[in-house]
Amino acid sequence: MANALSPTRRQLCGAGLASLLTGLVPSSRAADAAPVLDAAQSRVLRDWITVLVHAQVDQGPTPRWTHRDCAGLVRFAVAEALRPHDLAWRQAMGLLGQRLPPDLDPQLTAPLRNQWRRADGSQGAFVSALELVQGNTRFIGRQLAQAQAADLLFYDFGDDQHLMVWMGRYIAYHTGRHDAHDNGLRALRPSQLMAWNDTRWRPASDNPNFVGLYRLAFIA
Repeated sequence: MANALSPTRRQLCGAGLASLLTGLVPSSRAADAAPVLDAAQSRVLRDWITVLVHAQVDQGPTPRWTHRDCAGLVRFAVAEALRPHDLAWRQAMGLLGQRLPPDLDPQLTAPLRNQWRRADGSQGAFVSALELVQGNTRFIGRQLAQAQAADLLFYDFGDDQHLMVWMGRYIAYHTGRHDAHDNGLRALRPSQLMAWNDTRWRPASDNPNFVGLYRLAFIA
């Protein structure tokens, strides 16, 4: 697990869409528009997402992951979870010899992969943190007890937004910064974040910067 270093603010996620937050309320728009995996398929997808995020935290970012910020970590993990995972892929990802979830049916996952809904109504592989949440998830609540693996924690700071991933026992995220001495990845226990000196980062219902928990719209 990576060392717990303080999150930054300005270098997190340059969403540039803060004006859209006015409409960020529990909505069925994304859920109604996207196919929904059944419970068993959703469990498999959750397992893949957490395996992939954990691999980045544990091993460092794979060269296959290019846009390295908080939303980029989510986009990368979801895209890689939804693809076939042959021997060459496992070797490239450093996952040879590891016990991995089964693959989902490609006919089921292909229409979902890299088809994020954007604010302008188009679809594609890139969305900002705000677009990812607003157009591609369902609101779950503001209590960590409601979270399931691969759910997203969403924070709003007015001119910046930030995503974290609930991993079941810890919370993972990318700070949006990386250099020779810091790959930007963090992994924290919930108790660490709840006790964070900068209270803006506490995933608590009384923190106005913590918008809440969100679930990918195609996950049951």
